[in-house]
Amino acid sequence: MGTGHAHKLYRHGHSPVHALPPHTKIAAGLAFVVVVVSTPREAMWAFAVYAGLLALVAHTARVPAGFLLKRLLIEVPFVAFAVLLPFVAEGERIDVLGLSLSVNGLWGAWNVLAKGTLGVAASVLLASTTELRELLLGLQRLRLPPLLVQIASFMVRYGDVITDELRRMRIARESRGFEARGVRHWGVLAKSAGALFIRSYERGERVHLAMVSRGYAGSMPVIDEVTASRAQWSYASLLPGAALAVCLLGWIR
Repeated sequence: MGTGHAHKLYRHGHSPVHALPPHTKIAAGLAFVVVVVSTPREAMWAFAVYAGLLALVAHTARVPAGFLLKRLLIEVPFVAFAVLLPFVAEGERIDVLGLSLSVNGLWGAWNVLAKGTLGVAASVLLASTTELRELLLGLQRLRLPPLLVQIASFMVRYGDVITDELRRMRIARESRGFEARGVRHWGVLAKSAGALFIRSYERGERVHLAMVSRGYAGSMPVIDEVTASRAQWSYASLLPGAALAVCLLGWIR
């Protein structure tokens, strides 16, 4: 169940957020996202408060703003989708700087951008303060189906192995003078992708055989058991608790 890999999103630290048990942070992050999604889109001030809460968590965890903002680029495809909404949505339209935009589309774009950005930021903060191995232990502690935990564990373990295999294949091609410069080279790249698939499949078969020979019967042994005190649960619940209060005010106003 353990993995010795440190992913690029993780930022080593000794803050109070880092010290929290992983399952408390996962539960708090999920609850925060649910509250954000449940907030009415018209309550713009509420989303500003949510952003402030996340900024406070980042400050407490000593996660620099640049580190966080750089990893928020993963939501660029969603931003592009949101930008198109005011142009393609139907309903009442208004003119903005000479452009005819849909009112419903503008609200939809704001809804996607605000809630999506906050959700991604919360996920990045979780990954920045929790190692992958701890995340898997936390998911197991939260009673996620064991099969899903195993799949995630194997993905973490062998993602780097497959990436390294791809890197070696690229170096081998370049050492033979190959450079992909146009459509006529796509055939070589397709063959490389096929070879990578075959190698990965064969490696998976060897790994499974090795596991079975060592007594694997469908479940992984639990090496560490993570627990959380009532105080730790209370500390982790501060973020979703404050967000819930803001959400309720947003519905009342």
